[in-house]
Amino acid sequence: MSLSATDLIVRPEIDRSARLARMLLRFHEIAESNHRTLNPLTDEKLDLLGRICRIATGSRQLDLACGKGELLSRWAADYGVQGVGVDISKVFLEAARARAGELGVADQLNLVEADAATYEDIPESFDIVSCIGATWIGDGLEGTLSLMRRHLRPNGIALVGECYWMTPPPQEAYEALGIADGLFTSLAGTADRFDNAGFELLEMVLADQDGWDRYVASQWWTISDWLRENPDDADAPAMRDFLTRARRSHLEYGRQYLGWGVFVARPQLP
Repeated sequence: MSLSATDLIVRPEIDRSARLARMLLRFHEIAESNHRTLNPLTDEKLDLLGRICRIATGSRQLDLACGKGELLSRWAADYGVQGVGVDISKVFLEAARARAGELGVADQLNLVEADAATYEDIPESFDIVSCIGATWIGDGLEGTLSLMRRHLRPNGIALVGECYWMTPPPQEAYEALGIADGLFTSLAGTADRFDNAGFELLEMVLADQDGWDRYVASQWWTISDWLRENPDDADAPAMRDFLTRARRSHLEYGRQYLGWGVFVARPQLP
């Protein structure tokens, strides 16, 4: 079931925040339908991340909000990872299962449709816990690290994909990009948040401008094609607005101010 912009107005019995979340999920399923990796990391930087993580053969990995499972599938193929991927999107999980089959690692992965914020498994049973670009599951970086820690073995590593401000943005950038003031901070401030959450920052792989453009700008054509093919869809007006805002905000503010990276950390010693 999908929700249209009309539903947001005429169906007040549905919680507004839940309706918005479901609409945004559908928008992203459409916008990222041609993506394999649902973040600004290029294939080369994704491979670099695997190399720097010192992954032992047979490591157990939990990927929260795993999307299409590209990270898990690659690392299962390259390093023999045994993985669990958790996501709320049936669309993305179908793509993840197809990718795992394509790489011949379906028997190494368990892909679960569930809320990553409340997913439960055997405590402290994973060598790697990742959440790449979805720190909304814990209402921000520090809360997400707390969620991840309960799954992580004492000497395990946490991988978090997170935005940061390259330079302080003007106030109007927050509204244009749909980012609450204080949600993200500088690169140094991000390191401080890891420290505050009881984690030692070990490494990082940062997206570059081309990675951002390939992730964001390539969505514009995908959405435009969808709108042409689905002019009578109930969500088409809201999707058109989504495209207009996303394109403008990236060009006006995103490219100049917003950075993104995957940060590698482990729990601090007592």
